[in-house]
Amino acid sequence: MGIAVLLFFVAIAIASGLGLTADSRDSADWKPTTDGLRGRC
Repeated sequence: MGIAVLLFFVAIAIASGLGLTADSRDSADWKPTTDGLRGRC
């Protein structure tokens, strides 16, 4: 089981290094707000 977890993290690290991963947060940490509400623009 331990080797499977290690291989999983190695695969994720390789994919990240190759640019094959995406940010699933949709850039929510930097989008501007208007009175605390985030618009669609």
